[in-house]
Amino acid sequence: MKPALRPYLAASSLPPQMRSTALAAALMLALPAWAQSTDTLNRVEITGSAIKRLESEGALPVQVISREDITKQGLTTAAEIVARLSASASNLTDGGSIGYGGFRDQMGMNGANLRGIGVSSTLVLLNGRRMANFASPGDASGVDLNSIPAAAIQRVEVLLDGASALYGSDAIGGVINFITRKDYRGVELNASAGGTSEGGGAKRTASVAGGAGDVSRDGFNVFGVIDLQRTSSLNANQRKFIDELKIPERLPDLLSSASFPGNIRLSSAQRRSLVADGFSTNGKSVISSRTINPAAAKGCNGPSSLYLPDGIGGVDGCTYDYMRDIELYPESDKASLFGRGVFDLGSGHQFFAEASLSRSKTLYTGTPNRVDADMDVSKVPALAGTSLAKLAADDEDRIMTVRTRLSEAGLRTSELVSTNQRYVAGVNGTLAKWDYEVAYNHSSSTVSDRDHQGYLNEPMIRDGFAAGTLNPFGPSSAAGLALYEAAQIRGEVRRAEGSMDSLDFKASRALGALAGGDLALALGGEFRREKQNYRQSDALAQDLILGETSQGPDADFGHSRKVAGVFAELSAPVTKELELQAALRYERYQVTGSATSPKLGLKYVPSKELLLRASVGAGFRAPSLSDLYRPVTQGTAATLVDPVCMAADPGNTVTDCSDTWATFQFSNPKLKPERSRQFSLGAVLEPQRGMNFSLDYWNIQKRELISTLGVDSILAHLDKYGSLVHRDEDGVIDHIDLVKENRGRQKISGLDLGVALSGLKSSIGTFGLRLNGTWTLESKQQTGNGDPYISNLGHFINDGVVQRWRHTLAADWEQGPWSATLSNSYLSAYTDQTVIGKVDRQVGAYSLWDLTGAWKFNAALTLRAGVKNLFDTAPPFSQQAWFFLSGYDPSYTDTRGRFFYLSAQYQFR
Repeated sequence: MKPALRPYLAASSLPPQMRSTALAAALMLALPAWAQSTDTLNRVEITGSAIKRLESEGALPVQVISREDITKQGLTTAAEIVARLSASASNLTDGGSIGYGGFRDQMGMNGANLRGIGVSSTLVLLNGRRMANFASPGDASGVDLNSIPAAAIQRVEVLLDGASALYGSDAIGGVINFITRKDYRGVELNASAGGTSEGGGAKRTASVAGGAGDVSRDGFNVFGVIDLQRTSSLNANQRKFIDELKIPERLPDLLSSASFPGNIRLSSAQRRSLVADGFSTNGKSVISSRTINPAAAKGCNGPSSLYLPDGIGGVDGCTYDYMRDIELYPESDKASLFGRGVFDLGSGHQFFAEASLSRSKTLYTGTPNRVDADMDVSKVPALAGTSLAKLAADDEDRIMTVRTRLSEAGLRTSELVSTNQRYVAGVNGTLAKWDYEVAYNHSSSTVSDRDHQGYLNEPMIRDGFAAGTLNPFGPSSAAGLALYEAAQIRGEVRRAEGSMDSLDFKASRALGALAGGDLALALGGEFRREKQNYRQSDALAQDLILGETSQGPDADFGHSRKVAGVFAELSAPVTKELELQAALRYERYQVTGSATSPKLGLKYVPSKELLLRASVGAGFRAPSLSDLYRPVTQGTAATLVDPVCMAADPGNTVTDCSDTWATFQFSNPKLKPERSRQFSLGAVLEPQRGMNFSLDYWNIQKRELISTLGVDSILAHLDKYGSLVHRDEDGVIDHIDLVKENRGRQKISGLDLGVALSGLKSSIGTFGLRLNGTWTLESKQQTGNGDPYISNLGHFINDGVVQRWRHTLAADWEQGPWSATLSNSYLSAYTDQTVIGKVDRQVGAYSLWDLTGAWKFNAALTLRAGVKNLFDTAPPFSQQAWFFLSGYDPSYTDTRGRFFYLSAQYQFR
């Protein structure tokens, strides 16, 4: 087997629509392989195995992303690296964190999602060890990628296979192992600055790294890096593509009925009275709906408040287009510090220690606040001459509910501060022919959510409208503006703290010689304790903050649990061509029970050009502390139609029956672990040195899924789930229960393709190419036990989509001190979210091209310039209703547009 022949990320054969793209790129340029071969004979540990081996011996589908590749593509954060993985889908992003301007569960978290089966099923490691999960409670249990010290990364190993047999819970979809530099000596300075062609979304970075000592010569090595990053905000009014999406015309039903001037929400009795009066607001006809606005006849108050007869405000009211005044990309400041030291203890033993600290501060700015304010009809000038104004002073029909946007109070802005710490200390070496390692790991995550602007004292605001001090229909007086300022609530409203303390050990050795090499055994285990604490401010507990959802005075909680696991792994090179691998892990979680995860693997090398591999195994995911113990939380669903309302009165319109319904989310202390079975088959072909092709088929099946039903599914199947919908005395939805349960199954399978060409020399330079792609064959899930499977493959369902084809393509050119990289990321088209009353449509493919160039001035200084999104490609239009940002899907698109940057690196050796 040639040293260069080892597993790269495998994916499928190219779909027809991409063959020309790949062929053209291959003829132009080529890029070095993600994972370069090495001639060193050092035995190392590769992600997915605890047995040390030569790097060229790997048998699992592992994609290796080198520091050089990261630098060439201008990637500066772990989240940007993960976004380039063709095997990832529906990652958690900053765009997805932008909610209604108010709090959204796990706002600020950037999470990796391999195979699109959930952030909670992707295990993220730092130097082969766990980190504390993002502390804020919510559905996604995983590591915040903001906590990864990006400037310290030497390479990233992505295991695209289930790994519960070695790592335990959470590794169903795969493992992403961020590996930092080791044995670094010298000083390295990096700085970069970039901006967009339309303004907004600028970014500046700076880092200093330094290391000293040679372990073999000096007996020690210490390394440290400081990384600082700052991004500026990007508002929707800075992007022309927002206008080109034509959201008011295409998605009027997804906009808001809380406008300025405010809409009046009538009761049935009030509407009948005004109809009898012949009252009109649109200047064309007598009112016919329960949402009216006196400003409708004048076109409302553009550009944000619009008269859209088909909109959520209806024919008699105004509709608020929140996409006219919202931030698409948040302002942020990120700082990280990482340090590592290794000290030779003699006799083949070493002591090592790591310290990692990070702090991320992000300002999420949404729409202005809103309120349904009760006012006496005398405070509504437009109704002065109506029969409602003539009612007795104590008649309840005199009270008008005005749904208005509080634009004068400013945009709602939340400051999210996430702080992470991680300390590791341990020893390793060789003892009695065993390669061993023992380490203690303390990791913590603290998340502080602070109201920064636009969150108001609700009683003060309601009293202000009732007294007429605040004007919902026009500019407020000086007294009204002063009241808005006095009512501002600023400061921390939520705080979550999570920690993990673990002691792990592992040892491996050769047991004897087989025809193909040493029979090797690895044994290991881990004991850890996980904690999570959550508390809210007194003002939030008392439900005093307008724009925030209080969970009540008993929402604070604190829980912990103990976890213990042991594993064994065996590698048997039966012949020089055939190697068998087996692993088994037993893990016990306090409260939720135990799980045993086996795995078998096979590597067969019939010739030096060809490697065949296969694996089969089982995995599990334990419920998180949030899944088990989080108190009841209140949220809001996407804008959806209530079918009971539509059937109750033939005169009711979609506008009358649509709303962002309140939801109550329940945890469940009786949850069991999810279970999975998976297998893979693959081949790696290296016809000649510097030319690699790989193809792997993978199949994952999960059962006993930990999930809640989607609100759209509940409303679509009221015959089955009607008991979860609670209504008031008028039959209007009060709230919908979302209960965590083990229910249903999930199936997903596909093909991974890898192509890597390198060292293609010519008279004009050296070229290379790499392509990594994933062709998903199946992705479907049951809503409940026994229900039919629903596919999200190429179809946006509930909260996201799995595109059928995703790839990253990159090409390099080098000539002397000059180099250039052209890269492309591509996601195929898919069917948009199905909306009642609208025809099905396709969301266009999303293809971004980046170009970078570098000049190595001398051995110390390298200058680089680049353009991301070379052709200024805008996000394709989508009618999805899951994310608050409408008109496109923020989970995978980049709203910045064309982005230019310059960077410099200086090294002292």
